Amino acid sequence: MRSQATGWLLLAPTLLILAVFGVLPFLYVLVVGFTSWNSFALDPTPHFAGVENYRRLVFDDQFLHSIWLTVKFGFWAVLSEVVLGYLLAQLLMRDFPLKGFFRTIHTLPLMVAPIAVGATWRLLTVPGLGPLPYYFDHWFGITLQIGRYPSQAFMTTVLMDVWHWTPLVTLTLLAALSSMPKEPFEQGQIDGASRFQIFWYITLPLLRPAILATVFIRMMDALRIVDEVWMLTGGGPGAATRYIGLYIWRVVFPKTDYGFGSAASLLTLYFTIVVCWLLYAGLMTRRGQDTQD
Repeated sequence: MRSQATGWLLLAPTLLILAVFGVLPFLYVLVVGFTSWNSFALDPTPHFAGVENYRRLVFDDQFLHSIWLTVKFGFWAVLSEVVLGYLLAQLLMRDFPLKGFFRTIHTLPLMVAPIAVGATWRLLTVPGLGPLPYYFDHWFGITLQIGRYPSQAFMTTVLMDVWHWTPLVTLTLLAALSSMPKEPFEQGQIDGASRFQIFWYITLPLLRPAILATVFIRMMDALRIVDEVWMLTGGGPGAATRYIGLYIWRVVFPKTDYGFGSAASLLTLYFTIVVCWLLYAGLMTRRGQDTQD
């Protein structure tokens, strides 16, 4: 009993911080989501609205469009990061000149704050000032104007996220590759398997738990992106890059519609939990199969 009391006493500060900064804000947003509240209206007091905010969200084309844009952004960003991260991890598994210097330079984006990443890419893409429009025009004959073309703005946000977070994927997959047993690969080479067969039947199954865990982490981050995109495009042109985080920000701050914004936040949280649960279920199912094998 004394040891249990000591354990709870040691956990008390962490539980207190979790309750104050996690549970209580969530419960507050949950309550506000069922109210109609605009602090700058003629009547600034909250009024109980039931599920009216959620009904509005279901039929809100802008909200649904933001959800779709966020899913599309997360898919292309995470897919690109996993592919590039795997290729770079395979490169770092080999010895080449200046390998340590390359690894250091490669991980530098992880130390840059998201708001600074967005500001930097904003400067890189300004026509007449940034280098990207100049090189795109001279090398590929493409006029890069993310403030004018929605598709360019969307792809630029994807490239920015890939530049920022690919090093994390690389380090994760590099650790997984370094811990793989050598016997299956040696046996595959003895049996005359090709490189593709070794990758498909040996490397990929052994690497799948690490890939799923990486996708799990990166997808959660991609679905809540705000800072970088706000600094780069502000959600434009139009609503081409108005992802769900920016949509909620516009509802809560400029419009001060706290009830509707809280409901949108809760639905986004539920959507994120469902996506992550599917990834987690896939990860645990694969681990169970590997354990049985």
